[in-house]
Amino acid sequence: MAQRLLLLLPFAVMALVAVGDWQAGRSVGLLPLLALGPAFASVACDVRRTGLVGVIAVALCLALGAYNGSSPLRLQVALGAIIGVTLTSLVASAARMRHERQLADVRSVAEAAQRVLLRPVPRRAGPGLGVAVSYTSAVAEARIGGDLYEVVTHPGGGVRVIVGDVQGKGLEAVETAAIVLGAFREAAYDEPDLTRVAARLENALARRLTGEQFVTAVLAEVVGDDEIAVLNCGHPAPLVLRGDGSTEFAEPEEESPPLGLTWLKPEMPTPTVIGFAPGDQILFYTDGIIEARDHGGAFYPLTDRVHLLAGPDPQAALDSLRADVLRHSGRPLSDDAAMLLLRRTEHEPAENGEPGLDGERAAALVRPQLSEADTDTPRKPDGTDGCPSAAAITTTRPGPPLPAVTLTTP
Repeated sequence: MAQRLLLLLPFAVMALVAVGDWQAGRSVGLLPLLALGPAFASVACDVRRTGLVGVIAVALCLALGAYNGSSPLRLQVALGAIIGVTLTSLVASAARMRHERQLADVRSVAEAAQRVLLRPVPRRAGPGLGVAVSYTSAVAEARIGGDLYEVVTHPGGGVRVIVGDVQGKGLEAVETAAIVLGAFREAAYDEPDLTRVAARLENALARRLTGEQFVTAVLAEVVGDDEIAVLNCGHPAPLVLRGDGSTEFAEPEEESPPLGLTWLKPEMPTPTVIGFAPGDQILFYTDGIIEARDHGGAFYPLTDRVHLLAGPDPQAALDSLRADVLRHSGRPLSDDAAMLLLRRTEHEPAENGEPGLDGERAAALVRPQLSEADTDTPRKPDGTDGCPSAAAITTTRPGPPLPAVTLTTP
């Protein structure tokens, strides 16, 4: 809407000037004001449109000058002003468009980098586990900052997550967040437990951080069907919402310094295991949520707003909570704010009526099996394999055996 108004503004200005000059007559010289048309056009229009507005301004000047009987000198001055402003506007419009193209290129690269750092997470991270994320950057036009999150599926079938907050702001914080996320994606897939994952993150930061920089983080791993392990490194404790409506914070059994400052306490923390049954939810968040202040200076009352997470869709519920945080603040947040919600639901059956399957088992059900016993392959005199004259291909799956299908070539 605003862009359309800017495109119409040059014509509206010239129309007002033309009407004013027509009403005032030759006693008042308003014709030079027609130069405002191309001047305004250079703000929002391309070079061709700006030139078109300049041509229209010159035509109006000639027509009004002839109609009012303006003196040749006054008409020449008006035309000189319009032509001069039009030429300047053409140069300004070309420069603006060049800078806009450069900005668009830089923005596309930045968005690609942001998608690499904070990749989209799946809505479901395995049977009976819903996932939702929300990120609000304190920097205008930016999608990432010093806060981070990630969800990784372990080869053993577990789901591991991280939510963290890098000290500081700006590009340095983004670089540190990239280090943590890269190390977590590798370690969460390779390491057998969260303590080893945290140690890998600490080692990655120790090689790159300087001074007293640090990262607060909370790591978690869904254990079985009714438990979740939480390892806290100086981060706000996650909020657990039980299926019966009660809430509690997943406080660590022992305090631990943030990543990057573990030299204060060399022993890595141990995870705290809590119940996580169907119907339960756990909300991971950064301090940008709980430190959001209203105009009176009051912090956001997170525990009083947990009812917003009761909706049937986890992402819609989390979006509702984010909107409530912004309403509470009444202005853009002064700090990045990230949230990650895990919701445990009952295992949903697959479309074929079987329970949800992990990748390996699902692949095993549909992978064709070819055995030597079912394959008749003649051999050449030199002992090498020849083309088969017959092949029996059988597909196996749990349950009653299926009849073999034999394909015979003439």
